[in-house]
Parts: sequence; structure tokens; C-alpha cells
Amino acid sequence: MTIRVILADDERLVRAGFRMILGAEPDIAIVAEASDGREAVEAARTTAADVVLMDIRMPNLNGLDATRQILASTEDPPRVIVLTTFDLDEYVYDALRAGASGFLLKDAPEDQLVAAIRVAADGGSMFAPSITRRLIERFATVAPPARGAVELERLTPREAEVMRLIARGLSNAEIAETLVVTEHTAKTHVAHILEKLGLRDRVQAVVFAYESGLVRPGDTD
Repeated sequence: MTIRVILADDERLVRAGFRMILGAEPDIAIVAEASDGREAVEAARTTAADVVLMDIRMPNLNGLDATRQILASTEDPPRVIVLTTFDLDEYVYDALRAGASGFLLKDAPEDQLVAAIRVAADGGSMFAPSITRRLIERFATVAPPARGAVELERLTPREAEVMRLIARGLSNAEIAETLVVTEHTAKTHVAHILEKLGLRDRVQAVVFAYESGLVRPGDTD
């Protein structure tokens, strides 16, 4: 299956670099390019794409607002990988809250870029949960509360426990080992949590866990 990608970056040379890298991959095709956020939203609306590589700092409409619009208004929206210059850019937390599946450094190795696109297209996030946790812990303390206990009541006690482990950065295998269950059972719990709370992936689950107060920065158990 070919992974269809939209490149959204206001720098022509950056897009050309990504185009050259991705053009060498037989399972990836660039189906559209955008030089600002408005063009990115329009491309996502009119082009069947699986992944958008979205720069944050763009004219007319920045990448964060473009991401929100794409995920809110596009039927069966593509996954969004936010491009950033620094791994702890102040915009990363807002990007995750906007619904992006994660972020990638612009100077990331070529194999990491390609792997990130494939993982995102398959429904995953492109960076380890432990990295997600460090990002959320940095920004959650300054973010206003966005969700409450009412939504958490949808979870069973076991699912809430699994949610805490997700927020600690544990993989399905590590969750299974901690709870002394099979990895399949752990994966099933994670799937139920995402479905009940209307979350796209584990990254959003981590954001939810902190914003709801289920987990607080510094928690270790």
C-alpha cells in the first residue's frame, strides 16, 4: 500500500529536501505540497492523503491552527506529523493538544523521517511514550485544565490503572508485565480506553491523563 503524503512548509528548499528523501521510497508518494497553513488545509480537504508533514511556523495560518482545522473539518483526516526546530519547542504541547500524532525534528536522520511516516500511517505515534511523558510533564503544569473527572468515569478501575501506566511511558509489553496479564489483554485495554475517550492514539491518551488530573507531573506510581 502506498502512503500518500502532503508536505506543508513555507521554505521551498525544505520541501525539496523532503521530496528528494521520500521520492526514493517505493511505498511513499507525495500527493500535494503547501507553502502555508491555508494551503495545507485545502490540500487535506481535496487530496486523499494519509500523512501531513506540517511545519509549525508558516504565514497566513500557522501549523497548529491548520492541524486543528484539518482534524476537525476533514472527513477521515490524515495523521499529522508536526515539524519543529527544537525537541522541546514551546509549541509541541499545543500541537499534541491540537490533535497531532507527535512531532519530528527538521534535522532528523532520513531513516527516522521515513520510519515516522510509516508508523503514523499505521496509526501509531512517531516517538517513544517516554519522550511524550517528558514533554507533557514540562508543559502540563502551565496548561489550563481542559477535561474533567466526568470523562474518566467512563473507564473501569482497571482501565484507569492502564491509563496511568500509559502516561508513565510504558509499552503494551511493560503494562502486561506490571499487571501480570498477557500483552494481548494489555493491548485490548488500551484500545478500549482510546475508544471510550475518543482519543486517536497513545499520545493523546498521555495528554488526557495529565489534563484530567489522573496523573500529575512527577507521579511514579
